[in-house]
Amino acid sequence: MKSNARPTPGAVEQPSAANGLALVRMTIGAMFVWVFFENLGKTLYRPASYASLIRHYIEAGHSPAAWKAVMALAANHAAMAAPMQAVLEISLGILLLIGLFTRPAAFIAFLYLGSLWVSEWGTAWIWELLVSVLASLGVAIGCGGRRWGIDAWLSQRWPSSPWW
Repeated sequence: MKSNARPTPGAVEQPSAANGLALVRMTIGAMFVWVFFENLGKTLYRPASYASLIRHYIEAGHSPAAWKAVMALAANHAAMAAPMQAVLEISLGILLLIGLFTRPAAFIAFLYLGSLWVSEWGTAWIWELLVSVLASLGVAIGCGGRRWGIDAWLSQRWPSSPWW
């Protein structure tokens, strides 16, 4: 007799796809951790250094005027924005590496990296961040935490949760 219960759709049903998404998730997480420590070493989380970098993107970049206004707001409030960015980067890195709350973390990474991509228009190679932006979206959509992470265990207990 067939059960009426439908399996939860997603990468869990396809081990190769799940392994691939987990690898992408961990790579993006490692990138965030690396960037955190690189920026820390460059003192880019200090207000003056942070504001200087943001102002460089405003002056040299080709992002839309509305986005440049957002960047100017961050530069003008660097004492608050710089540590917030540091916490965001290390938090996303750790969450993605360990596979905890992967879907929201990957979606936030998608939005954050997308904002950096727009900020760097005209100052960096266009593909430099775009691949990471889209890979983060793929991890969020594809439930990239359901393999090799804490979310794999949580999804066994609560399989229909949108968090993993």
